Amino acid sequence: MMTDRLQDLTHALLDAAKMAGADSADALAVSATALSIDIRRGALEQAERSEATDLGLRVIIGGRSAIVSASDTSGRTIAEMAERAVAMAQEAPVDPYTGLADAGQLAKDWDIATLDLCDNSAEPDAAALEADARAAEAAAMTGGAVQVEASGHYARQALHMAATNGFDGGYARTSRSISAVAFVGTGTGMERDWSGETRVCQGDLPGADSIGALAIERAKARLGARKPATGAYPVLFDERVASTLIGHLLSAANGSAIARGSSWLLGALGQQVLPKGMSVIEDPRRVRVGASRPFDGEGLATARRVIVEDGILQGWTLDLATGRKLGMASTANAVRGTSSPPAPATSNIDLSPGSATRADLIRDMGTGLLITSLIGSTVNPNTGDYSRGASGFWVENGEIAYPVNECTVAGNLKDFLLRLTAANDARAHLSTRVPSLLVEGMTLAGS
Repeated sequence: MMTDRLQDLTHALLDAAKMAGADSADALAVSATALSIDIRRGALEQAERSEATDLGLRVIIGGRSAIVSASDTSGRTIAEMAERAVAMAQEAPVDPYTGLADAGQLAKDWDIATLDLCDNSAEPDAAALEADARAAEAAAMTGGAVQVEASGHYARQALHMAATNGFDGGYARTSRSISAVAFVGTGTGMERDWSGETRVCQGDLPGADSIGALAIERAKARLGARKPATGAYPVLFDERVASTLIGHLLSAANGSAIARGSSWLLGALGQQVLPKGMSVIEDPRRVRVGASRPFDGEGLATARRVIVEDGILQGWTLDLATGRKLGMASTANAVRGTSSPPAPATSNIDLSPGSATRADLIRDMGTGLLITSLIGSTVNPNTGDYSRGASGFWVENGEIAYPVNECTVAGNLKDFLLRLTAANDARAHLSTRVPSLLVEGMTLAGS
């Protein structure tokens, strides 16, 4: 099995690291297969298949560390990786916070099958992915598109991680996706929008025709867009983009930003950062969700945790090193690649849903902006000042009046995150489940 081969490679890396003089080490082996088919203007634009195995080795010597990576799995390369990593570590500065987990901290006895991260059905061939793309394209063209770009994609990744502290584990995950971008109109009046779906298991994907139909429906709704009025108005972030607001909160609560002193949430532990009744929960072990994982990038067991409870910030997102810097325990949130050291990051996120539908919030907001697309980003990490380009729909008297584009919304995250109202339209299959969010008052710059 592929996972057995990856395990052998990580063990070989650790043996080589010890032979080269490392005090401790961890190794990561990743094997990935990806197949993509792209259709543009009715023609096959690209068919691509990739297969690769990548190795990463981190060595630690007296508080000094170094990482090397390679895509060659030969014994000679493994030996050279270890020698190079040890030589690099000996020249690196001492970091008192670096180091592997203690044996007692490590994940044990997980059952990867319960997470259902890998579809065991046969890998689709190129013809099946092309059929998906063409079905999405046909639905969009039938709906009135002047041009369509459609894609089908499949990926399978297996990884194994081992370390000299005794950790030894791995798993595999799969994904299959269909997407379509539909273009409507002509000249400077041309508009476009898209739709796409991704699932761990192929049988869970919705029909390709429904994806193409939604792309053209969204694109046609944007025809005739104009700039909105300038002023202070309520703003409704559609479910498609609402997760970015919670993403800014999570970035500010990341241990790396806190340790650097570059976060607008500094000193906010135990304080109100969201409205009462609103919570942010991380659950890395949701079943059949692509971002789920039984252990983190340092071998610690993942677990459900509350980041914000009833609007109150409960804690930072930490790996071992940032936890040590802040005098706290790791929250088992380390992620890493073959060429990068561990760093803290979240996985599956849930924001408490509200009781109202999106239509209810549109009705209740009176006059304002419904945002369906965001462009660019200017967020000051120290102050929370927020400014983004946006497009969507102008709402008057509780009803969508016309599409808008070329506008900017601005405010301060510390202020307007306290004024959120959540809808109930988060999609259950997503890793980050955030419903549409209404902000009671932001600055709009339009015409």
